[in-house]
Amino acid sequence: QIIKLIPTDKKIHWFSECGKAFTCANYLYRHERRLIGEKPSENIQCGKDFASHSYPQRHEKIHTGEKPYEGIQYGEAFVHQSSLQIIHTGEKPYKCNQCGKAFAQHSTLQIHKRTHTGEKPYECNQCGKAFAQHGNLQIHKRTHTGEKPYECDQCGKAFAYLGHLRVHKRIHTGEKPYKCDQCGKAFVAQNGLKRHERVHTGEKPYKCDQCGKAFAYHSYLQVHKRTHTGEKPYGCKQCSKSFASHDQLQIHERSHTGEKPYKCNQCGKAFAYRSTVHVHKRTHTEEKPYECKQCSKSFASHGQLQSHERIHTGEKPYKCNQCGKAFAYHSYLQVHKITHTGEKPYECKQCSKSFASYGQLQIHERIHTGEKPYKCNQCGKAFAYHNTLQLHKRTHTGEKPYKCNQCDKVFAYHSYLQVHKRIHTGEKPYKCNQCGKAFVAQNGLKRHERIHTGEKPCKCDQCGKAFAYHSTLQIHKRTHTEEKPYECKHCSKSFDSHHGLQIHERSHTGEKPYNCNQCGKAFAYHSYLQVHKRTHTGEKPYECKQCSKSFASHGQLQSHERIHTGEKPYKCNEYGKAFAHHHNL
Repeated sequence: QIIKLIPTDKKIHWFSECGKAFTCANYLYRHERRLIGEKPSENIQCGKDFASHSYPQRHEKIHTGEKPYEGIQYGEAFVHQSSLQIIHTGEKPYKCNQCGKAFAQHSTLQIHKRTHTGEKPYECNQCGKAFAQHGNLQIHKRTHTGEKPYECDQCGKAFAYLGHLRVHKRIHTGEKPYKCDQCGKAFVAQNGLKRHERVHTGEKPYKCDQCGKAFAYHSYLQVHKRTHTGEKPYGCKQCSKSFASHDQLQIHERSHTGEKPYKCNQCGKAFAYRSTVHVHKRTHTEEKPYECKQCSKSFASHGQLQSHERIHTGEKPYKCNQCGKAFAYHSYLQVHKITHTGEKPYECKQCSKSFASYGQLQIHERIHTGEKPYKCNQCGKAFAYHNTLQLHKRTHTGEKPYKCNQCDKVFAYHSYLQVHKRIHTGEKPYKCNQCGKAFVAQNGLKRHERIHTGEKPCKCDQCGKAFAYHSTLQIHKRTHTEEKPYECKHCSKSFDSHHGLQIHERSHTGEKPYNCNQCGKAFAYHSYLQVHKRTHTGEKPYECKQCSKSFASHGQLQSHERIHTGEKPYKCNEYGKAFAHHHNL
């Protein structure tokens, strides 16, 4: 390697009165001044005194920025000749006698030794904090003065530290020199990479001294400690709500500003939170990395998994501080709290209906727009609400995640389980205000009320006949199609409804589930019991229009009417003789 030094010195030996030898006269001159304590040279910029005439010249280069010594190999310039020589030769003549580490400069060795001694000679005169290096003290002082001497030449942003400016500049250049060797993610700063690597290693070096909980990052620990102290130093200027961390405050402020800085690069949809856009992107990739250990169901986000797990655990961690009611989800609690205040700040612009939450308003608006953004990827059916789609999907998967803890019966929907449990408790909270009959479910009451109102909303599109219940309409339609999907296992006879099959099976089993509460007589059919009870009451509600004779049942009236009509519907298939009544045949 060829090293060129510019300028060079002539090697001339001089000897002082003390016998010490020097390579040049200038060095001898400086030495003699030190002996007598003279410092004749003064720098005019900072007033610093020097024993050597060359020292202020060397020192002035710090002010002027002059670097006259240039290395031919790299083209880098230096203030002092000695610095250039050490850089190119790689020489490290100063060795630590404790750990053996070597240094190029004696001053660096002295600083290093303080790591062994713990010496911190430089103390801040404002807060008393001590430092091993003078430079670190100077940097620290900027925390008190607020000085930010390093300014970005592109955007004008100022920084207290040069290192921070260098990292910041990479935002403009897009440079990310620190790359994770496990996942390839790149970072603008080394500390960002180190923090990220804990995601892979699971390292949590920061431990809470109160509860023992460990964290991957020091900032997380500081925020966590405030859960013990209750401290919330970051206050919102708009609503006075306080937060434990600055990040939480910034996120909260978006609820006021409506800012959505995170945009999906596939569909352009914008989000207020980074985590939300990450979860959203999985709707494009269909990635669901979070799996439930109990039922193996997968989810796009950890939050969704945690919410789902409460189905199995029954956990309700969110409690109302006014009435004590607990909820599985924070959003449910927030909506519930408004029931105490009565506040409904979100109004529909089309119908002026008000809602307690913005989410409720958005859902309501789909009534006006007809929007159904949630589509089933198996059958193509679309839904206005995401939860309705999730419930619908169970018709394809057969999933029944809700289990009764008394009889182990399982249900596809939580509401079905709640209704079922009332069979065990005997609870019937829905009562008819006309006849007092009570029901376990609200839809049971609504169906019953049609008896009183005569409402028949379900109409056959073939014959126009109307029915009170959809299930009755479905059975009726089979009279047109002659479909009988319910077959008896004993005699292969088929029926158009499951109820018809159940009734028929009693002819084989002899089951008589309907018992008279007056005489104890049992019947296979509910209608038979109702007719029988009239033998005790004497009631005969069915009257013949021709002779005014009354009967206890509609069947008895029909049999009687054949006396007047002469109808004989029962025919012998051997002799052809016909009869008015089945028992005569």
